Amino acid sequence: MTINCYEVDCTGWTMIHPQMTPDGLGYVPCFLSDDDPRPAREQFNERYVYGGWRPNPGFTKDDRDFIQYPGDRALPPVAERKLRDERIVFYPGAVLSIIQPDGSYEIARLD
Repeated sequence: MTINCYEVDCTGWTMIHPQMTPDGLGYVPCFLSDDDPRPAREQFNERYVYGGWRPNPGFTKDDRDFIQYPGDRALPPVAERKLRDERIVFYPGAVLSIIQPDGSYEIARLD
């Protein structure tokens, strides 16, 4: 079991960026449970009490999973995990994407 400094179980998360550590995930891992049959969006919406899952329109994502908001620099993925058929990708600044098997996605900041 991988535990971060918030004593949150980070099992299932893969650190993509060489400088990323489980500590950088903060409390985000505790918002998702493999035992909960609901999709990531619903789990975030219930468990992230500071606003739930509120997608930010305008972001684009390329085939390397870099995301960009118009006028801002592109953000690289730094960690990810699978939740059944969904991919949850973590970016700097606690920005996350939920990517569906068909390639559609939503991006939100959990701050």
